[in-house]
Amino acid sequence: SGGEQSPCVFQFHNDGFLVLERFFTAEECDSMRNQIQRIVAEMEVPLHCRTEFSTKEEEQLQAQGSSDYFLTSGDKIRFFFEKGVLDERGNFLIPKEKSVSKIGHALHAYDPVFKQITHSSKVQELGRKLGLERPVVVQSMYIFKQPGIGGEVTPHQDATFLHTEPLGRILGFWIALEDATQENGCLWFIPGSHTSGITRRMVRASSGSSTCVEFVGSEPAYDDSQFIPLPISKGGLILIHGEVVHKSELNSSESSRHAFTFHVMEAKDTSWSKENWLQPTPELPFPSLYT
Repeated sequence: SGGEQSPCVFQFHNDGFLVLERFFTAEECDSMRNQIQRIVAEMEVPLHCRTEFSTKEEEQLQAQGSSDYFLTSGDKIRFFFEKGVLDERGNFLIPKEKSVSKIGHALHAYDPVFKQITHSSKVQELGRKLGLERPVVVQSMYIFKQPGIGGEVTPHQDATFLHTEPLGRILGFWIALEDATQENGCLWFIPGSHTSGITRRMVRASSGSSTCVEFVGSEPAYDDSQFIPLPISKGGLILIHGEVVHKSELNSSESSRHAFTFHVMEAKDTSWSKENWLQPTPELPFPSLYT
C-alpha cells in the first residue's frame, strides 16, 4: 500500500489476470510433480467410487457419498476422477495415475512440498506487492488435465464458488507444472471481465436436498470471440482475479497439463459466506499466507 503501483499490478487490475513467466524454477515444478506421483501411488479408491450402480436408491446413496466426500474435502487431501475411468466395481479401466482429475483441497496445509511452495518467499512478496494485508489460504488443488480425457472447464468466475462480502477479495494463483499450450488445454480469459460482479453462486443446499450444493442464478452466454488464450511455460504463474471470466478446453493432445493452484482471500474487513461449500474447520482454520 502507498507509493507507486508497479506496472504489473496496474495490468492485473486492468485485465483481471497477470501472467508471470518462470516464476517458479523447473526444480520446484519437478518437486511438486514427484510428490504428487508418491501421493497417487499410495492412493486408495474412495468407497463411494466403488459401489456398483443398480437401484435408483443406491445411485442416490452413491451421489450422496460422493457429495459428502466433496463437501468434507476442505481440510483433507482427496481424489477426484475423470469420467469413465472406473468400472462399476470401482476398478480402474486405465492406469490409476492417468485417471485422476484433481486432488484437493488442503495440499497447502498437509503436504510439506505444497505447503512450502504456497508460502514461499516469492509468493509472499507478490502478495505484498499486490497490497494484501491479511491474506489467508482457503483451498488448493493439483489439476492433471490428463491426455485425451482431461475435461473442459466451462466459462466461470471463481467467486461463484468462493463468495465473499465485499466481492474482489479472492485471488487465484495458478502454477503451470508443464508447458500449458492451446493443444493441451491452457487457460482462456476475457480481459476486463472482472468488473461487473457475478451472476451465479454455488451454495450449500438445504439439508434434505438430494444434492449437496445448488446454483443460484446462471452463467450468461459468453461470446467465444472475447476469450484470449494464455499459453504459459513450465514454472509460469497466472494470477486470477476472483471475478474474471475464464475457461479451459478439453485436452485432446497426448501430453498432460499438470498445474498446482491455490486461492487466497484478503481477510481484512471481509466476510466469508456461510453458504460456500468450503468452510474453515476447527482442524483447519484458513492459514495466513504470510509466515
